[in-house]
Amino acid sequence: MPPARLAACGPGGVILYCRDGDRTSSQSTIAFFDGQNLFHAAREAFGNKHPNYGPLELANSICVLKGWDLVQTRFYTGIPDPADAPFWHDYWSRRLQALSRKGVVVYSRPLRYRNKIVRLPDGSEHSFAAGEEKGIDVRIALDLIRLATHDEYDVGLIFSQDQDLSEVADEIRSLARESDRWIKLASAFPSGPVSRNRRGINKTDWIPIDRELYQRCVDPYDYRAPDRRRP
Repeated sequence: MPPARLAACGPGGVILYCRDGDRTSSQSTIAFFDGQNLFHAAREAFGNKHPNYGPLELANSICVLKGWDLVQTRFYTGIPDPADAPFWHDYWSRRLQALSRKGVVVYSRPLRYRNKIVRLPDGSEHSFAAGEEKGIDVRIALDLIRLATHDEYDVGLIFSQDQDLSEVADEIRSLARESDRWIKLASAFPSGPVSRNRRGINKTDWIPIDRELYQRCVDPYDYRAPDRRRP
């Protein structure tokens, strides 16, 4: 049996256990999308007004560039209550239905709203209701570990910059060591000149998505209601 080694992977600093010769020419890949996290990153990087990215197109494009074999795409998002944000409730409902019809595994949870207060430059205070996504990162983490445990993927491609997921890399590393397997985690995220956050998830490979790649993967269908193009 070839000697065991530790494989260091990319700027994120992930180190996953494998044995020399165990890495196959075709790495089965599952893409995990944090829909809200990706939307906000694209809005900051490229000025997008709504989540116009195509998950399947993005996952396929990156897998082609990396030589990975995409076997499944999973999409996770919070959805606001129709009483709080009817536009976005309808928008995400339509998107999830369309993704499901294309074979994407979808998971959603209600967005919770809390009043937040910010102090304005003139010293006054402004109160607003901010949507908070609860449980999405936990669900992604559980699925990453569960699917790795069942040997469902060699590469976990995560479309998010949520650092709460960095601890998953430690768990996957332990799993890979115990099972003598080669496993990679990668974090893909929009990145542009005005992006404040240019870091992927710690302990993973980082894959910045530039404007050109993003634009090639825009979903041609507009899921906003015809009579309400703006929230």
